[in-house]
Amino acid sequence: MCGICGTIGFNSKETGEALVRRMLAAIVHRGPDDEGIVVAPPVAAGARRLSIIDLPGGGQPVWNETETLAAVFNGEIYNFRELREELKSRKHLFRSQSDTEVVVHAYEEWGQDCVKRLRGMFAFAVIELPEGRHGRGTRVFLARDRAGIKPLYYAQVGGMLLFASEVSALLASDLIAPHISETAVIAYLLFGSVGEPTTLVQGIFSLPPGHCITIAANAPGAVIETKAYWGLSQFSGGPTGTKVEPQKLEVGTNSAALRVRSLLEDSVRSHLLADVPIGVFLSSGIDSTAIATLAAKAQRGIHTFTVSFPDTEFSEGAIARRTAKRIGSQHCEAMISGEEMVRRLPEAVAALDQPSMDGVNTYFVSWAARQAALKVALSGLGSDELFGGYTSFRATAKVGRVAEAAHFFPEPFRRLAASGIKRTRFFKSSPDAFRKVLSAWLQPELFPHPYFFTRALFVPQAFAARLKGPTAQWESTLWRQWLNDAVRQSRPKDKFTRVSWLELRSYMVNTLLRDTDTMSMRNSLEVRVPFLDTPLVEYVLNLPESIKKRYGRPKALLIEALGDLLPEEVIDQPKRTFTFPWEYWMRGKLGDRIAVGLGDWAPALGEILDMKFAQTVWRNFLMGRTTWSRPWSLYVLNEWVKHNLHVPPSSSTENRASVAVQVN
Repeated sequence: MCGICGTIGFNSKETGEALVRRMLAAIVHRGPDDEGIVVAPPVAAGARRLSIIDLPGGGQPVWNETETLAAVFNGEIYNFRELREELKSRKHLFRSQSDTEVVVHAYEEWGQDCVKRLRGMFAFAVIELPEGRHGRGTRVFLARDRAGIKPLYYAQVGGMLLFASEVSALLASDLIAPHISETAVIAYLLFGSVGEPTTLVQGIFSLPPGHCITIAANAPGAVIETKAYWGLSQFSGGPTGTKVEPQKLEVGTNSAALRVRSLLEDSVRSHLLADVPIGVFLSSGIDSTAIATLAAKAQRGIHTFTVSFPDTEFSEGAIARRTAKRIGSQHCEAMISGEEMVRRLPEAVAALDQPSMDGVNTYFVSWAARQAALKVALSGLGSDELFGGYTSFRATAKVGRVAEAAHFFPEPFRRLAASGIKRTRFFKSSPDAFRKVLSAWLQPELFPHPYFFTRALFVPQAFAARLKGPTAQWESTLWRQWLNDAVRQSRPKDKFTRVSWLELRSYMVNTLLRDTDTMSMRNSLEVRVPFLDTPLVEYVLNLPESIKKRYGRPKALLIEALGDLLPEEVIDQPKRTFTFPWEYWMRGKLGDRIAVGLGDWAPALGEILDMKFAQTVWRNFLMGRTTWSRPWSLYVLNEWVKHNLHVPPSSSTENRASVAVQVN
């Protein structure tokens, strides 16, 4: 596990090396164990290493035998041993036992198609040097894993291209103006995080999941053309080359459950590969309990780790302790109080590489796990998306019916009906949920799929009047195009699988995975996600809805596959997402901090969004008219912008967009 960065376009060796070292200094936390760099003008690249596999021999960059290829790599390749043997049979010579070395030989053997052979989480760069180690770099290949577990950002400036594992590293280059992207702010207001492939920094972009780029070193300023190598349409009907073993797609419920069990067992075994101790994030839920139980069966001495709170209403510690005792893990429990959270809040927000309403949770969990001497931890992320654990699977159908019905009524009638609903006691009992439904009723074509209404943080009608600057149609934004493409890919699938895919391509990659990577690596902790192993993901997404949606019970297939491993108290408890007791804390000392923060509005954010909007949201929270997530998300956004971005010296319409909405 590492952090990588690089530049293409400097002809001076000294200048290129100095630039890369500046960027590396910004991501030391991602790899405190070692540093490596390759300089081959006009290309320079480097890596910071967190040693997990082959501790003495896994340094970077890695080279092929003739030293005509060099690679810097972030992530883990779980099938590297099998690939290593295959490549050795093709006469490739290996110098280490590291999974990173497989990448450079795989590229040498299969070129860009090497990504289709890699099973794991990764973001890497391969540099071509036809004249050898001391020659010039001629081409760079960049790639990111299918699910987007590992990030990779890039920017073009002054005829050069820069890339890195974090936005912070690109800003550390001092070549990119730290100006805010209005299109990204709108995505954040809608969903609580910035949407792929944009970032909150104007001119910095994310390489999307399952995509790669090839850049000619003599033309780094050319238009970037990303290439998709994995998507729902590409593996529908059968698994890809990353499968564990050839299998026909089972359609019976029992055989499907057995296959899910087998694939998950194999995934957990592969994710336990490391030369350092491994732990599991353990809550009281089905997902982490399943991972911890399978890990304990596969490897003795597994560690489990739980975060609990003094307020027992939010604490999952008791059930987690009983699970740890049952599976025989070495268990550690960390207590986080509201006072501790408030005291450490500035460092947690500062650790965000991009703002997110969920990221601070992950920071404290990762920090506590690292204090317990863990260097690698397994997480249960991905299960809800695959097996239907979220309320969005049920709510999408309901919102979809409202949106369909809206087409049969003229706009004036819809407005009148919405106005009446807002005056009812039902609306006042759950205003945020009703706002989402009413948004679908008033503007059914606002999103490319009803699912996105269920994931909305603020509905557009709430903030459109508070936006400043020129307006443009939503459809022109890159993040909207990403959502449109996800919807397009999902259309041939059943309704259940469509929501699965949209969850994986939006909330999962934009919020959960990005936060997990940033906040865990800030604490020099590697987090692995067995539920997102490619063979398992592809198999479950190819199953029909009837197999996954049964008995009206969330995650019915997963429970059937693992039922004998899960105690009844875990299976039968109500679904709850892992979150901190924000509502409780925000009505105490944390609320004082947020009130002060929202009163000190970042100038760069003020160029786009009126501060009065945030103050109104805060008052609504205090009066019980909205949930904690809305003022909290604005607080995080404001603090991040305040500390990272500046007001442009002159107003520009470039990269500006707003929502074309009708405001009540």
